[in-house]
This record gives sequence, structure tokens and C-alpha cells, in this order.
Amino acid sequence: MSNANKRRAEHEAVLAEIRARQKAKQRKWNILVYGGFGLLLAAITTAVAVVVTGAVQEKNAAAEAAKKPIDGVQIYSGLSRNHVQTPVSYPQEPGVGGDHAAVWANCGVYTQPVSEERAVHSLEHGAVWLSYKPDLPAAEVNQLTALAKANPYILLSPDANQNEPVTATAWGAQLAVQDAEDSRIPTFVSAYAQSTKAPEPGAACTGGSNG
Repeated sequence: MSNANKRRAEHEAVLAEIRARQKAKQRKWNILVYGGFGLLLAAITTAVAVVVTGAVQEKNAAAEAAKKPIDGVQIYSGLSRNHVQTPVSYPQEPGVGGDHAAVWANCGVYTQPVSEERAVHSLEHGAVWLSYKPDLPAAEVNQLTALAKANPYILLSPDANQNEPVTATAWGAQLAVQDAEDSRIPTFVSAYAQSTKAPEPGAACTGGSNG
């Protein structure tokens, strides 16, 4: 082999070795990048699955609990349903049904008291009225607010006239509890929001009056 051919062969061998090293480095880089991304994606997928599964299980548990009698719920029957333009004196606080305003209160979160007569009309439509004493701790109000925002048929407002810290009211049913963390509250909502126990379930809880 001539010297020129020998040098060419040596040069090509050096280039081949360099290319082989570059490919090896690229493979290692790909393994690190795509392997790490795969692990991250798997971790995210697992975390999301755990959260979703937990939420579904919690919802299912509340639905199952709602099928059973809820401890402490007071039931009222024989309630009138006349539309009136005058104030109504309800025997419960807040009212669980009876004569009420012709226009309902829109469901949603209120930081000021709402018209009791309009709220009772909302109950007729299948709404649940969550009310609380104005001095309820902010953290508990926030907890009730989150629950109200998660359900389009919840009306949340303060009520200085009620006796207990938190009251959940539906048409003909009421539950008074000592704090917003009471597990019976979401169970009550599951049992009574849009329930056939209301006279007009499915009727609108929007398009009425704001409070």
C-alpha cells in the first residue's frame, strides 16, 4: 500500500472512530432525555389518576351515603306553595318551604343576606340553601363557598337569625350543624340538590333575582 493510501485509510479510521463516539454520546443523551421524560410523564399520569380516582370515590361515597337517612335532618310536610308579594313569617330559620315570592333567588354565592321569600322559591326548584352565621370563621366560609361553586343548584348566604353556625336547607328538609367540615353537608347536597323531593326539580335556578 502506498503512503498516500495508507494515510487516507488512517484518516478514515480516525473519522470513523470520532463518528462512533458521537453516536454513542447521542444514544446516551437520548436515553437520559427520553428516559427522564418518560419517568416524569409516568409520575404525572399516576398522580392525576390518583387524584381523579380519589375524587370519583369521594363522589360515589357521598352518593351512597345520600341514599341512607341522614342523621339530624328534620323533615317538614304539608307546605303551601302560593306566590305572595308580602313578607312571610316562616316557622323555621331559614324557611324550608311554604308561600314565597313570585321570583326566585339565583343560585350562587352571596356575602350578604338574601331575601328569604325568594330563596324559598329556589328551594321549590330543587336548590339547596347553605346558610351560616356571619361570625363563622373565614376558612369554613371558604369551604362552603367551594362546595357551592361546584354545584349549580346551591345557594350560599349568611343568616344572622339562625341558631346554629351552619344550616343546610332543602324544600321540606333541614340540617343544622356546628361547623362547615361536617361530612353530612355534602351528603345532604347529594341527597337534595335537584331531588324529586322538591316540587319542581329541574326548574331554573338562574334568570331570577340576585339575592
